Amino acid sequence: MKKIFYLTILFFISNCTLNKTIDHHGVHFLEKKEKTLVLNKTNKNDIFQLLGPPSTRGQFDNDLWIYIERKTTTSMLKKLGKKELIANNVLILEINNQGMLAKKTLLTKNDIENYEFTKTITTTDINQKRFLISTLGSLRQKINDPLGKKRKKISEQ
Repeated sequence: MKKIFYLTILFFISNCTLNKTIDHHGVHFLEKKEKTLVLNKTNKNDIFQLLGPPSTRGQFDNDLWIYIERKTTTSMLKKLGKKELIANNVLILEINNQGMLAKKTLLTKNDIENYEFTKTITTTDINQKRFLISTLGSLRQKINDPLGKKRKKISEQ
């Protein structure tokens, strides 16, 4: 019995790595690269060459480019390999109509944790109206043609 117990413990320990593995998503070293961007001197091509294509784009009065960096790692054995967030950076770049960098904002992990999101929820009655209209329409169709014979005659002609 003791041999089986030791073998299972040895099996679990052998499958656990002692080195931390880091999962990196998005643009690597976003904080360092952000410092090289100069307002009113860096253009779209320079940004694209340095950071690559943006994670998200917005089209308003100025172009809005958003770059994201996220680093996670597996924690030590005492936390049973739970994911731990190392870095969560968001870089927001506004580009004016001449293609030059007009404004840049870097939000780090601490900034995002302290950022207050609104609690209001926007509701739309359109989805409810569409559901009601489609339900009533299908009911009307079933009332007018309960066996579906009219649809077959139309498709055969």
